[in-house]
Amino acid sequence: MTPDTPDFANRTTAPLPTYAPIPQDAFGPALNAQGYHVAHIDGALHWVTDGGYQAMFLATRDGVVLVDAPPSIGHNLHRAIADVTARTGTPGTVTHLVYSHAHADHIAAAGLFGEDVVRIGHVETARLLREYVDADRPIPTVTFSDRYTLEVGGERLELAYHGPNHTPDNIFIHVPDYDTLYVVDVLYPGWAPFQNLALSQDIPSWIDTGRRILDYEWTRFLGGHVGRIGTRDDAQLHVAYLEDLVAEATTVLHEMDATPYFQAYGAAGNAGAIMKHYWADAARAAAAPVVERYRDRLAAVDVCTEDNAFTVISSLIHDHNITGPAFGIHT
Repeated sequence: MTPDTPDFANRTTAPLPTYAPIPQDAFGPALNAQGYHVAHIDGALHWVTDGGYQAMFLATRDGVVLVDAPPSIGHNLHRAIADVTARTGTPGTVTHLVYSHAHADHIAAAGLFGEDVVRIGHVETARLLREYVDADRPIPTVTFSDRYTLEVGGERLELAYHGPNHTPDNIFIHVPDYDTLYVVDVLYPGWAPFQNLALSQDIPSWIDTGRRILDYEWTRFLGGHVGRIGTRDDAQLHVAYLEDLVAEATTVLHEMDATPYFQAYGAAGNAGAIMKHYWADAARAAAAPVVERYRDRLAAVDVCTEDNAFTVISSLIHDHNITGPAFGIHT
């Protein structure tokens, strides 16, 4: 270990930061002794969470239709399904498994359900999984491009692709009979979006997806993360947070003077330092009023908003050509 290498096993260089308390309504129901919670939504529809990840399933007369298989829940998915099907008297075998998208943190327990299960996903999910070659994420056996209706045992799921957002393949999963929508890694009910807008790949489309979620008819929302079900108020708060963050970031880009950064680092030709500190300070300035506005309304808003502002600023510059006077066209 060199003198400049952090000692992560014995971290003494600086205290870890402290953050605002988490609002109580951001938390979901308590977990059982095995570390999960399973509950009835409506009709044949149920959901399961470990407090950080979520999946949902339909317990039909012909078998179980499971949506996502997060490895953090893992074998507790089997236990949760058995809890429900033992009570309902329906078959406990998972016959169909729907992939929301290709990311491992949401589907890498797919291999726990055997080779006979019908796996359904977007065509782009199949393409990505062929590239990843991961035995824990078997390639979908049924794919679709735009829309797909899955009907099993008298129950129905409506799958739709509205273009890239968090990933190139992330889909909407609607259960209209039970007034429920499932879209992963966009809306985190009760919480600010995870840092850098959930590490999403297409930021303009990811932001627009929050609005599109509200275009659907639903009263219950599952986002693949956090420990509770979302409401339309949660979705409206998510959209308002993003609109405020985009507005603050736009103002900062138009008004923030970049001269001090060029003065500090330009003579040495250190363009990396210019951009690093300009963007970091711009993100801090854009985040500050948003954090104050939502501090008591969104959990971890003080944790994630500066990183989210950085990503919004990057998108405004690269996707929307919004820059300050120092970075515009030279005349």
